Formats: sequence, structure tokens, C-alpha cells
Amino acid sequence: MNVTVTDWGLIPYATAYERQKSLFGTALQQKAAQQPVENRLILCEHPHVITIGQHGLSSNLLFPEAVLKTRQVELYPVNRGGDITYHGPGQVVGYPVLDLDFFHLGLKTYIHRLEELIILTLAEYEVQGERLDGATGVWLDAAQAGKARKIAAIGVRSSRYVTMHGFALNVNTDLSYFGLINPCGFTDKGVTSLQQELGRKVSMEDIKRSLIHHFDRLFSAE
Repeated sequence: MNVTVTDWGLIPYATAYERQKSLFGTALQQKAAQQPVENRLILCEHPHVITIGQHGLSSNLLFPEAVLKTRQVELYPVNRGGDITYHGPGQVVGYPVLDLDFFHLGLKTYIHRLEELIILTLAEYEVQGERLDGATGVWLDAAQAGKARKIAAIGVRSSRYVTMHGFALNVNTDLSYFGLINPCGFTDKGVTSLQQELGRKVSMEDIKRSLIHHFDRLFSAE
């Protein structure tokens, strides 16, 4: 495998963010020095947190911070693309820190492969993930008016074709927390989870194994 996989387990968002920035900075230094970059895939879960990307709108946060605190939800601005989203227990978050030049990928193709990673993983549970034009991430019933619901969010930062941030797949997520925001800025679309779709809890370890398997296939050196 061309990528080192690490599982950080349940980790506060701020801690993971600082670790990720450190790995990202090291990768940029290695690339600038024309040294091989250690490509990584980090998997984890976070305690309840709402993150807002660089172009996120504060109006998509539907409640004041005082209300968030009563539900033990942190609010955290971050340097990724995208708008506002929620992370919490029961959601698998993936942070690939990759040198896209090593994989001969542009940023658009990279995001497309992250979506494909989720789609292939969902297919193992006979859940059909889809893309939605103009809306990065993975959706169910994307083309059906009033039925489209998001099961995975994707938000990426790239510098010199080195990446950070990544994807968040709702597995056994408590979806009520999404009611605190307009997820990714949408007001006319829903959110869902594997548990919601299947009517049962899903093994997080099994999901992680599937993600790692498909990641290896999609991000083999070409």
C-alpha cells in the first residue's frame, strides 16, 4: 500500500486539527525539498463539533453558541473549502494527507475519487450512493425532488497539490445534531446515515476496513 493508515480513535476536533496541520506542514516541506512525501490516511471520530469552512456563512448556524454549549457541541472555524457541517460520535472521519502529484491526480479528480470511495463502501451494504451536480459529497436518491439526503460530506484544502481535511461518513450518527445547522448550506435537502437506511447499527470497524480496502485500490500509484 502506498499510504500509511492511522486510526486516531475518538479524538477532540481541535487536537486532530493541530496534528493534521503538523503532518500537512511536514509534507509541504518534504515536497519543497524534493523529498518523498509520506502519504497518509487518518481515520477517527470526534466528540460533537460544528465546523465552518473558509467560505461558510454564519447564517447557516441556526442557534447561538449558548445553545450549542447546552448540547456540549463545540464550534470551530477551519481552513477547508465548503460551508458548515457537523461531526460527532458514530461518524467515520477521514483525513488523507497526500501528495497528489505522486498519484498523478488533479484536485477535481481527487475529490471525485473520495466520492467513489464512499460509494463503493456503501455498495457493500446494498446502499446506492450517488453524486449530485453542484454539491460535493455522496447522496442518496439524488435525482428525486424532496428525497435527496446526504450521507457523506467532503471538504478539502490543497497547497502545492498536498491535501488535508477530507470526508465524513454518517454511520451510526445521531442525526438530530444536524438540526442545529443548514448542513453544507442546504435548506432543501436532508441528511441520513447507514443506521437510518438499514434500520440497524453498523460496525464502525467493518466500515473502516472497507474504506481502507477501497482507498488502497483507488489511490494506488499509477
